[in-house]
Amino acid sequence: MTRTLMWGGATASSQYEGAATAGGKGLDTQDVRPWKPRTSNATCETRLLTASAVAKAKADLAAGEGNYPFTRGTQGHDHLEEDIALLQELGIDIYRFSLSWARLFPQGDEAEPNPEGLAYYDRVFEAVRAAGMKTFVTLTHYAIPLHLVEAYGSWTNRALIDLYERFARTVFERWGSMIDYYLPFNEINAGYFSPWNGVGLLRPEDGPYDQSAVFQSLHHQFVASAKVIRAQREICPDARSGCMVAAFCYYPHTCSPEDNWIKLHDEQVNMWYPVDVLACGIQPYYMDAFYRDHGITVDITDEDLELFARYSCDFVSFSYYSSSVLGAADNGEQTAGNLVCSIRNPYLEASEWGWQIDPVGLRTQLNAFYDRTHKPVFVSECGFGARDRLEDDGSIHDPYRVEYLERHFEQLLLAQQDGVDVLGFILWGVIDIVSAGSCEMAKRYGVVYVDADDRGEGTYERRKKDSFDWYRSYIESYHATHGA
Repeated sequence: MTRTLMWGGATASSQYEGAATAGGKGLDTQDVRPWKPRTSNATCETRLLTASAVAKAKADLAAGEGNYPFTRGTQGHDHLEEDIALLQELGIDIYRFSLSWARLFPQGDEAEPNPEGLAYYDRVFEAVRAAGMKTFVTLTHYAIPLHLVEAYGSWTNRALIDLYERFARTVFERWGSMIDYYLPFNEINAGYFSPWNGVGLLRPEDGPYDQSAVFQSLHHQFVASAKVIRAQREICPDARSGCMVAAFCYYPHTCSPEDNWIKLHDEQVNMWYPVDVLACGIQPYYMDAFYRDHGITVDITDEDLELFARYSCDFVSFSYYSSSVLGAADNGEQTAGNLVCSIRNPYLEASEWGWQIDPVGLRTQLNAFYDRTHKPVFVSECGFGARDRLEDDGSIHDPYRVEYLERHFEQLLLAQQDGVDVLGFILWGVIDIVSAGSCEMAKRYGVVYVDADDRGEGTYERRKKDSFDWYRSYIESYHATHGA
C-alpha cells in the first residue's frame, strides 16, 4: 500500500529565532558569524572562522557593533504565534524546527537547563500541537554553545557526547510526548565541508584544518547520535529517529572509467559514510583506505561500534537542492552548490547562486537512499533560494519557486511509484530566514516573506508570496485525492 505523504515546512533556530541573548540564552557558533558582501557564488568566507575572528565578534557584540545576522534571524522568537498561525493557514502536515542548545543550556555544560529557555520551547511545542501539525525536531542545526568551542575544543573532545546526551534527555523528558520525528544532527556530513557549522571547529589562523580533528569530531557526533537514540527509546519510544545528510546526486564528468571511479569514491566519503554508520549500523570498509591515504587518525572503540550496531535510526533523510558533477581532472567550469562546488552541467539551468536545478536528481536520490538502507526516506529539506521582490502593492510574485517545487514534486511522486517508501517532503525556509551558507537575507527560500535586508533593516512584517497560495492549494488537492 502506498503511503500518504506528509507535506511540511522548516526553519532552524539560529537562522530564524533571533533574540540571541534574550531569556538568558548564551552565544552560539552562528551568532558570531559576520555578514560580508558576497563576492562570488562560493559561500565559504563566512563559515570558516578563526579564533581571532571569534574574538572580534565577541568584542563587537559586547559593544553593540558590527553586522551579525544570526543574532537577529528573522525575529521568529518574537513572532511565534503569528508564524504558527500562518503555517496552520498554509495547511502543512508537519513542521520541522530546531532547538537552540544555547537557549536551553547557555554554556552547554550546566547541570540544569535554563528555565526561560524551557518556557520558550513550551510555547513552541504547544503552539504547533494546537495548530494540528506533527513535529519534526532537529536537536542540533549548525549551532552549539560557543563556550563548548572555547573551553572544550568542541567535538574533538569526547566529553561533548555526555553533555549532548544531557541536552537531548532534557528535550525528551519535557517534550517527548509531542515529538513525532527527530534528528540528532542536521546535515551531519557538513562537518567535512564546513567544519565551523558542522562540528564547531575553529580554522587555524595560518593553514588548513587538521583532518584528523575534523573526522574525530564527526565520529564523536556519530556516537552521540547512537546514545541519543538509546535515550529516546527509553524515555519516549513513540518518537521516530532519523539521520540526515546533504545529498549531492553526483554524476561523472565524462564516461571515462577514471571519472566514474572518482564519482563512486567521493560519493562514498562525502555522502554515504554517515548513512552507513547511522542507518546501517556499520563503520564502512572504504573509510579505512581513505583515512590511511590521507594520514588521518580517528580513535574508534569497540564500544562505539557496538552502539552503532544496536542504535541505528528508524528513517533516513536528506537535503536536496541540486546535483553535482565530478571529474578526475579539474578541467570543467566550476559552479556553486550546497556545501560543495561542482563542474557545471551543460544539461541544467542554475539559480542566481549557481546551484544547478535538477528535479530528476531528487527521484534518483530517493531511490538510492532506499536501495542502500531499506528504511523509509524523508526529504527533510528542499527549496529554491532566490532574490524575491516586494512590489509596491505588497505582493511578492515568485513563479520561479512555484516552477521549481512543481517539477520536484512530480519526481517525488514518481519515486513513490518506483516503490520507494517516502515519508514526506519538507520545504526549506518556509518562512524567510538568514541563509546558513552565505549569511545573508537576500537569498530567500520561504513562501512567507519577511521584510528585512542583509543589514537587518526593515519592519520584519510577514507577507504571503504567490507560492504560499500555490503550496496551500497543492496540499489541499493532494489530500483530497490521497486522503489525510
